Amino acid sequence: MKNTAKKPTLDRAMIEQQALENAVKGQSFANYEQIFEEFGKKGIPTDQILPRENVFTFNAWKALGRVVKKGEHGVQIITVIPCVKKDKETGEEIPVNKAKKTNVFHISQTKLLEENTLHTNQ
Repeated sequence: MKNTAKKPTLDRAMIEQQALENAVKGQSFANYEQIFEEFGKKGIPTDQILPRENVFTFNAWKALGRVVKKGEHGVQIITVIPCVKKDKETGEEIPVNKAKKTNVFHISQTKLLEENTLHTNQ
């Protein structure tokens, strides 16, 4: 008989918190030039672009209590995510880094999460 039980999914809050931690603690400056250039094309002055301070991924913004505004487009970058790989022979978990494409958004492209959930009867 086939096992139809679903695998447990990671808790969203944990994913968001990990995204924020990765963004803040990362040490690479490899994407900075692209971030400044692309957000500059969107009309954001370069002195207002502060990677790791006001430029984060979708999930990192959610961890900070903000949400990306509908219709906003971020800047695509390559990021390195720490992962664990299981050795096929020993079963040992080995830490590895994985490159992944993701989008980052400037704070001006976000709003407070509470604003997203308020409803008025006007």
